[in-house]
Amino acid sequence: MIKYTFDNSQSSFFKNLKGKVDHYFAERKLHPAGNKKLYYKGALQIFSAAALYVVLVFFTPIAPVAIFLSVILGLNLAVIGFNVMHEGGHQSFSKYAWINQASAYFLNVLGGNTYYWKIKHNINHHTYTNIEGMDSDIDVKPFMRLHEGQPRHSYHRFQHIYWVVLYSISYLAWIFYEDFEKYFTGKVSAMNERKKLATREHFIFWFSKIMFIVVYMVVPIIMVGWLPWLIGFLIITFTCGLAISVVFQLAHVIEGTHFHVVEGPDKNDKQEWAIHQLNSTANFATSSKTLHWLLGGLNFQIEHHLFPRVSHIHYPAISKLVKQACRESNIVYNEYNSMFKAVVSHIVHLRRLGNA
Repeated sequence: MIKYTFDNSQSSFFKNLKGKVDHYFAERKLHPAGNKKLYYKGALQIFSAAALYVVLVFFTPIAPVAIFLSVILGLNLAVIGFNVMHEGGHQSFSKYAWINQASAYFLNVLGGNTYYWKIKHNINHHTYTNIEGMDSDIDVKPFMRLHEGQPRHSYHRFQHIYWVVLYSISYLAWIFYEDFEKYFTGKVSAMNERKKLATREHFIFWFSKIMFIVVYMVVPIIMVGWLPWLIGFLIITFTCGLAISVVFQLAHVIEGTHFHVVEGPDKNDKQEWAIHQLNSTANFATSSKTLHWLLGGLNFQIEHHLFPRVSHIHYPAISKLVKQACRESNIVYNEYNSMFKAVVSHIVHLRRLGNA
């Protein structure tokens, strides 16, 4: 089993930063989790997705309108993932555990599996960010080469072009292939040991998958026919997959972020965990209130990685404290002032690695 450790013998940077953040919440008597504003936002996003589904399936409009609404529904599902499911999975949606658990299960409503996601995302990705062989999110071999520690193939020279296709089909690959691979192998990734599922998790897995097929496939086919369903289904899933992939890739796979390999030149160059997070993560368009609202604060990826159990509604304020701590310790704070610049940086990064 692959192992990687951090040098947390002193953790002076994070102790200083955590002290600032704890003081911020204590002084203002705030809870780090979400509040009623987040509840209202989540409810609005869930209601809008349900309304779009009802209109498309039971009151199907003319083709141009249906196509447009399918794109909006795909984006809406991604937004639910960013704001409701993601926060619930990190136990930051609410101070009440049962609300967090219910919110996390919206991934199952979207076709995924919360149990596997928590291991893959909360443990593998958040702990070992951008570490080859341990961070499942950068393991898309052999289709893409995301850092210099991965092997290069001749077709990678086109990855800065075909990434759009791969990201678009990622949602379908996730729910119809990757989850089943984890289920039947018993392993979330190569770094994880084979683990036996509890009876409850077996039931949840199959019930969720069957309900997804019924709600997203069987009912629409009965109501509108297989060809209109297929077109709409592909538009919705491609849009959702592209949106989710782009947002998460802009956080880690761009120019300026660092990657590591367990066995390599830097294997003895251990860092404090928090500093590693800053080196391997980047923010984008943090001045945009619209993006902050839609993305559930995932454009504040640095703050999210340092404080994953703090709700995104606090990130704009927390980011000022993080920047201050970085200046005091002379640590680089990676940030792009627009989403467009971050996307360009991602494409440049892919092209450089594909041609290296």
